[in-house]
Formats: sequence, structure tokens, C-alpha cells
Amino acid sequence: MGSSAPGSIRVRLFASLREQAGWGERDWPLAEPTTAKQLWAELGLARSLDGVRVAINQRFASADTPLESGDELAFLPPISGG
Repeated sequence: MGSSAPGSIRVRLFASLREQAGWGERDWPLAEPTTAKQLWAELGLARSLDGVRVAINQRFASADTPLESGDELAFLPPISGG
């Protein structure tokens, strides 16, 4: 479990997602039951969740995994290279 406020989760965005949102980390109120997929829609980021990796408490997880108060949720965009 993370160190977020009671009734909330810690949301972290990385790389291009952080740039798009204008923030990298914040506490987010948790309306239970909520999944990473539902919270992604609340964030209102333009891109779809396709290709974005989800990690809950520093472990990769399905976007349909239920979230609990105190969790740390991270969204990681696809990495390109060459």
C-alpha cells in the first residue's frame, strides 16, 4: 500500500502521459469500487488506454483490477526506440 490520503489512491503518470496531463503524481479520491480503467476515464487524457501499462503497488496489473484505498496506481505509456 502507498502513502496516499484516506479514501484516496496515489496516481502516478510517466513520460509523455506526465507531459500531457501537466502533473506526474497526485492523490486522487477513490469512489469505490473503481478500476484503473474507470479512473483513466476520469483523468480525461485524450489518448486511449490501449498500449498503456498499468501498475498497482509497483506490480503490473490488468486495467480491470479493483483499486483499494491507499493503493499506488501508475500509468506507463508505450516506449518507442530504435
